[in-house]
Amino acid sequence: MSQKTAILIFAQSAQKEAANKPFKNAEHLFTQLNNHTIATVKKSKLPYFRATEADQVGTTFGERLTNAIQSIYNKGYDNVITIGNDTPHLQTHHILNAAQKLENHKFVLGPSKDGGFYLIGLHKSRFNAVQFLQLPWQTNSLSEKLLSVYSENNDAILLHSLTDIDTAFDIETVLKKELKLANSKLKQVLQSIITTATTRIEDTQNFIPSFILNCIFNKGSPLLRSY
Repeated sequence: MSQKTAILIFAQSAQKEAANKPFKNAEHLFTQLNNHTIATVKKSKLPYFRATEADQVGTTFGERLTNAIQSIYNKGYDNVITIGNDTPHLQTHHILNAAQKLENHKFVLGPSKDGGFYLIGLHKSRFNAVQFLQLPWQTNSLSEKLLSVYSENNDAILLHSLTDIDTAFDIETVLKKELKLANSKLKQVLQSIITTATTRIEDTQNFIPSFILNCIFNKGSPLLRSY
């Protein structure tokens, strides 16, 4: 497998995530998620780089991600596989599969259930910073638009969809999925948070359940949804 492929972990620190998350144990959750993501990436044996808030350059999410990806190409890599820190079911084989596909294709997409993505693999020949910036970042039409832009000549590979964590509903989905969470510490934290959210709903007698269950947990996830 070509060592011209590098992984970009584009995710904020647990402390920064916790400052923006209105739920108990947010820092503990994102500590576990960051640890899980890094451990998963290390098992791939591919070179990787982290871009936390300290490294990101730009005002908007799109600008920060575009600049981060460009910085990896500037290091001499041909392919960049970008992932976040909010997909508990992301496994090393997803990353290795994407890297293998990039040997013969220019674009690989791992779509998330909310219309965003958990993985983007892109060859430098298809990366256009201006075009990339114009994508509908943080909307639930992002995956569809990515496929529309990068699927020329049948050169796009679509991976299985996974659930990333934006809301308490997503945590429930992750915990109920048939795929088993190998990380027991992460599973315990997720179970604790969903239990706390359920208790709050019961305590308020369903007065504000939609607020509790639909808070956006991850800054990189879709902000605009249609139900």
